Amino acid sequence: MTSKAKKIEVLIVDDSAVVRQVISELIAADSELNLMAAVADPIFAMKRMEKQWPDVIVLDIEMPRMDGLTFLKKIMSERPTPVVMCSSLVSSGAAPAMQAMSYGAVDIICKPKFQTKLKLAEENKIILNTIKSASKAKNLKKTKANINTTPAEIQPKLTADAILQKASKRVTQNTDGIIAIGTSTGGTQALEIVLKNLEVSSCGIVVVQHMPEHFTKAFSDRLNQICAIDVQEAKNGDEVIGGRALIAPGGKHMTLKRVGLKYTVEIMDGPLVSRHRPSVDVLFRSVAKHAGKNALGIIMTGMGDDGAKGLKEMHDFGAYTIGQDEKSCIVYGMPKEAFEAGAVDTQMPLDSIASAIMSFSGKKY
Repeated sequence: MTSKAKKIEVLIVDDSAVVRQVISELIAADSELNLMAAVADPIFAMKRMEKQWPDVIVLDIEMPRMDGLTFLKKIMSERPTPVVMCSSLVSSGAAPAMQAMSYGAVDIICKPKFQTKLKLAEENKIILNTIKSASKAKNLKKTKANINTTPAEIQPKLTADAILQKASKRVTQNTDGIIAIGTSTGGTQALEIVLKNLEVSSCGIVVVQHMPEHFTKAFSDRLNQICAIDVQEAKNGDEVIGGRALIAPGGKHMTLKRVGLKYTVEIMDGPLVSRHRPSVDVLFRSVAKHAGKNALGIIMTGMGDDGAKGLKEMHDFGAYTIGQDEKSCIVYGMPKEAFEAGAVDTQMPLDSIASAIMSFSGKKY
């Protein structure tokens, strides 16, 4: 007789009774998850964790008695655990959420400011998938502390065809190089490590990091403060130039365009592709189409398979492709899918990727 798979134990820490209720109901309806507890603040959480330690913590930022950032630092200094931040979907909530990611949180889910119950229920698939992805996280680093219902209907999984047709011929290698990076769970930490180690002589970079709307601006601004290269949330028509990284805005797709010898980006709406918007597959397909062998494609830590098909297209159109290796990934999902699809020329540890980018940038086109 086969034993049942162990459920993922989830602890919710949020002072909003509505948030606790809605997420608790979503967890109760999922056969892979179990609600360990739902408490109003970190003091109650610590008492509960004395009896049992959760697999994943869903954590609010602003709470009485102890704020979420302080609690997160305490967790990550004592016993690193996958933490998903539950942050308000407003610009004022973005900077603290990015600070939480720098402390070791692996992902973010949005807490709407208005109609919270309705909007959280609408986002059920995203919330549940985020919790499950977080449960697979590994290589979490210690930080210094300052102190059964019917499942929802599954929507069809669209490919990049929904946004952009596949290229029919290869691009001539006669323009500047382009680096395209795709990542998801654990990607905020991975991108910081890579981009901080680049010199201003790097080729232009386009990035998709799976992240909700509003948060990519705060993320880009933070990276821009600590990196030698220019890091910006992409705007429609922005030029891709050496020494600059453009990060796709949350909730929008980003594609690469070529006008003469110049590259620009187009920011657009559209359906979810590979269940994401922005989608790595969409970006990578556009890079295959408009840059071809002038491009370097990199896929890093993340859950799921977004980017695997797009990286294979880049590979088939002459681009050199890199996948982050399993040992250095927080979640070896996207790089694994790409590797198994034959899309990856070489796998390498995270701390080697910046050097590979600079080596590629030193080529003459």
